[in-house]
Order: sequence, then structure tokens, then C-alpha cells
Amino acid sequence: MTRTKEATYAMRVLQGLEHDSSSVRMQAALAIGTNPDPGSIGKLVERCAIEPDFSVRETLTWALTRHAASLTVPALLEEVRSECAQARSQALHTLSKIGDRRAWPAITPALLSDADDEVARSAWRAAVALVPDDEQRALAVLLARQLGRGGRETRRSLSRALIALGEVMLPILGAAANDVDPGVRTHARATERLWRDPEAGFEFAVEESKRVVALGGSGPEER
Repeated sequence: MTRTKEATYAMRVLQGLEHDSSSVRMQAALAIGTNPDPGSIGKLVERCAIEPDFSVRETLTWALTRHAASLTVPALLEEVRSECAQARSQALHTLSKIGDRRAWPAITPALLSDADDEVARSAWRAAVALVPDDEQRALAVLLARQLGRGGRETRRSLSRALIALGEVMLPILGAAANDVDPGVRTHARATERLWRDPEAGFEFAVEESKRVVALGGSGPEER
């Protein structure tokens, strides 16, 4: 293929990211990821902020991970500061997939407590993927401040993030299990139970913790 034909093909592929059909956009993202081109990074990042289809967004993220981190990470860090919630969320999600710890300083307390649940959940996942070993306890403290937040999926995501930090989070959960807010106490106890028994399932852990809290229990479960 001549350079002219290559350029024409590359332009056509990039244009495919804006097609009305999600399947066409998916194929375009797959093509870019299969043959990475630094010139497509900007368009991929831009599309992540507005793409309505979940599967296409995942493919856009995959395509970005196929490029050099030295090129993608700076572009994604710009998006993390965007006023658009989807841009922030998808950039954080992609950073968690790339796993380059140079992005860690961008995971700020403001992002971990973002008012948008999807952004916060993405920030939690990115944080546990990127946190240096000597900052895990400090991260656990910040994450524990979100206990009791949101609906079931948001709480499940937070529990998973805390559990991913390992034993360092157990004393912090123990303190949260004595919180004045019953929602925080329940969430803390459910997370602690999942840590002890991963097979229990989140739903069971929550219901069991609600029962214990209602009966006046506090602190980690007896073991």
C-alpha cells in the first residue's frame, strides 16, 4: 500500500469513529488498535468523552492501551481534569488498564470523592491499580470516607477497591464499623465480611451486616 493509500485508509478509519452505527465505530476502534498509529491517539481520547455505547468505549480503551504509554498517559491526564464527567471517568478507566504508575499523582482526593458516581468508581479502580505500596494505607483512609455512599453497585465497587488494598485496610474498616451513620457501619461490616469470606457474595454480606447493625452490633465481626 502506497503512502497516499495508507493516509487515505487511516483517515477513513478515524472517520469511522464518528459513524452513526455503533458496529462501524467498533470496527474502526478495532482497526486502530490492531495497527496502532500515534496520530490516532487524540481522536481516540476525544471519542471516549462522547461515545454512548459501552462496548465501543471499552474497545476505544483497548485501542489506547495498544499505544505507547509515554504517548497516551499525558493525553489521558488532560482528560482527568475535564469538566465532562464521561471524559474523566473513561480516562481514569483507561489509566487503570494501562497501569503506568506515573499517573498516580493525578488520582486526587477530589476525584476519589467526585460527585458523579461513575467518575468516583473509575477513580477507585485506578487508584488501587496505581497506588505505590507506601501509600496504600493513606488511600484506604480516603476510600473509607466514601463508605455508605450511593446505590448498591457504587457500594460494591468501593468494597472491591478496599479489599484490593489487602490487610492494610482492616483497621480502617474496624473504625468505620463504629461510625455514627448506620449506612457507613453496614457498608464497613459488609466489606469486612467479604474480605473474610469472598464466597459469601456482596448481597448476602450487606443483608447480614444490616441485621447485625440493627441488633446493635459494632466493630468487626467476632472471629
